[in-house]
Order: sequence, then structure tokens, then C-alpha cells
Amino acid sequence: MTGTLNSRPGLLSAGVTSFRGNDGSAGCEGSFWMFADATLAARIDRAESRLTSSAAEAIRDAGLQKRCVILPIAGGTAVYAGPAAPMNKLIGLGFDGPLDLSLLNEVEREWRGRAEPVRVELSILAHPTVGELLTGRGYRLHGFENVLGRSLKTLEPAKLNPELTVEVLQDNDSSTWMDIAVTSFLELDGTGSGPDDSLSREEMVRVLSDFMVVPGYVRYLGRIGGQAVGEAAMRLDGGLAQICGAGTLPAFRGRGMQKALLGRRLADAQGAGCDLAVVTTAPGSRSQANVMRRGFELLYTRAVLVKTWD
Repeated sequence: MTGTLNSRPGLLSAGVTSFRGNDGSAGCEGSFWMFADATLAARIDRAESRLTSSAAEAIRDAGLQKRCVILPIAGGTAVYAGPAAPMNKLIGLGFDGPLDLSLLNEVEREWRGRAEPVRVELSILAHPTVGELLTGRGYRLHGFENVLGRSLKTLEPAKLNPELTVEVLQDNDSSTWMDIAVTSFLELDGTGSGPDDSLSREEMVRVLSDFMVVPGYVRYLGRIGGQAVGEAAMRLDGGLAQICGAGTLPAFRGRGMQKALLGRRLADAQGAGCDLAVVTTAPGSRSQANVMRRGFELLYTRAVLVKTWD
């Protein structure tokens, strides 16, 4: 295929180069293909690191967990927020050079003392020695997650069923939002953004409550014919919009609610001055297919490496 390379204003500093075919087509809603380098991956992973750290800080400050750990390491962060907490991870490693073994030893001591497996979400664009070092220390591949992005320079409004409406969540609807979010997660139909975990309803409420106090979070409620049936969230981190989880009650799936929720978040992110929206999905999932239909493109993949204790 022939074409021309374009450095897109607002994205060049983030490490994105775009490619447009000579016929002007791109095969999706956006007009360009994006290319991500280590600079962009570092920007995205560090935003994820700040999200995870903020959630752990909220848990600590609320007195829910006194043994939280938030430790900078190799350009990223190691976070422990409580037993089996989903934010327990090392994210953003390897963008400031090789791993510091003394810091990694400290992390492993802390996690082992809590009988907590060490989970590393490692970008394939990180320093190449990091993965080799981790596997040599007994970390095993647990899975992968894809990071997709979409430029917000241009955005075409989605064509929606007029019965569908999406609004920013009001305080008096918080319990409705939570009920939809938990029910949607517990009754997955293969559209999730990551591997399904065995969480009870009470645990899901706790997890979502922890994340909702993170600065920059915006929550949305979707309605069909006035009835609340969908929910979504987004976090703004500088010029980056992190598209977070969304769900629809099982009886109302397949009617365009996810498209409506995504479209509203993208429009709001653009209006807030963001230049890039990002989302993390399981490889080959329906979630990935859905966002790609809205112009998202695969930027890079993270390998999930886990070290357990005998």
C-alpha cells in the first residue's frame, strides 16, 4: 500500500505518527492510521499509573487499608491497595531504562509478606531487558491486554436511536448507576475489557466505589425511553481521556446503548481539550471490535506477568 505520512498537530509530542492512503481512506470512522512509539506508550501507562495510585490513596485516606504501598519504580509505579485488590499491580515499567533490582526486591518482599502475587502489566514498547529480567525471576505469562487509541482532532457525531439518551450522572442517581454497573459486570456476555474475575456483588461495589473517588472521573447514565439501563465512566488526565468500563443491563443489550455511551464520552473529552482517547480491552473481544468501529486503533499490547509464592 502506498500513501503519505503525516505528523498530526497535538499528537506529535505524544509519539503518534499517522498514515493516510493516497485515496484518502482509512477504512474506519477516523481518517488516519496511528503509529505509537515508546513516548506515547509511556504517556498512556503513566496515566494508568496515576489512576491506580489515586485509587490506592483514596483507600488509604479513608482508613480502609493501612498497609497500602505506592512505590515509584523504573518509570512506573508499584501499587498495593489491599488483599486481591484489582489495582494491585506494577504498571509503566521500563520507560526510564532497565529495572532497578533493589526496588524490585523491595516490592517482592512487601508483596510476599502479604501473600499477594506480584502482577506486572508490561508494555511491549518498554525497555527490552525488563521482560527478560522478570521471566528469569519466575514471572509467568498470565495473558495480554490491548491498548487502543483514537485521535480527538476530528469527531463525527454518532447516529443514534432517538430513544437513547446519555447524561452526566447526578448525585441522586448514584445508587442506580452502581446497581447497573455491578449487574452488568456480573452478567457478562463476552464484551468485557479484561479477563473475568470471580468477584461477589459486595466486592464489586467496593471496587467501583474505590475508583469513583479518583480525581478526574466522570460517570454517565444511559436511558432508553427514559429508563436507566446503561452506565459508563471516563477519566481525564491532562490531554488524555481514559475510556473506562461501561455496561448495559442484559435485557437492553443490542440496542445501541454502548455506542451512545462511547459517543458521549468522546464528545465530552474533545470538548474538554483532550487530543487522545484510550481504552484497554481483552484481545479479540467484542469490546475491541466495538471501539474499533468508532475509530479506535491498536496502539500496543501489554503482557501480564505474574509471580506467585509457594
